[in-house]
Amino acid sequence: MAQTVGRNIAAPLLFLNLLMYAIALGFASWCTNRYINGQTSHPSFGGNGATGFFLTFAILACVVGMVSKFVGGAHIRAWRGDSLAAAGSASLVAWAITALAFGFACKEINVGGYRGWRLRAVEAFIIILTFTQLLYVLLLHAGMFSSKYGPGYRDTDYGVGAGTSEPVHKGGAVPVAGARV
Repeated sequence: MAQTVGRNIAAPLLFLNLLMYAIALGFASWCTNRYINGQTSHPSFGGNGATGFFLTFAILACVVGMVSKFVGGAHIRAWRGDSLAAAGSASLVAWAITALAFGFACKEINVGGYRGWRLRAVEAFIIILTFTQLLYVLLLHAGMFSSKYGPGYRDTDYGVGAGTSEPVHKGGAVPVAGARV
């Protein structure tokens, strides 16, 4: 299959999101360690009542997001309709969890109080990742609108014996009207 517009844009965005998820996971893990140890008075941590919920969902979003990027990398390499289903569903779940963490980040900002620079960095990464992950999901599913943008869910130009001919009955060479494979 030839290079398409969606593939050329989705590949760098996939790598960027993977790096951002990894960095956010590192900061969120550090903050969670301080939170569990009861060291909320650390100069670079702080926090408020929403911090525990936010950090829990931030770590979950980062782990699921990184896993979805590995599945997305396999799809970018193959760029076929059958790998699109796995990559699309994994990225959609990752976006949903990231959007949930985004809501807790907004709540944490709204509650106020002192928040250290590492906690603010996790908030910023989650907020940015919410929008870049949504863009990535939209790019993966752009093939539904035109094959110029990527593989759609009904692409049949792959597999063993796939050709340009119409499907036929097993017993004869008469084409079947209205059948899709």
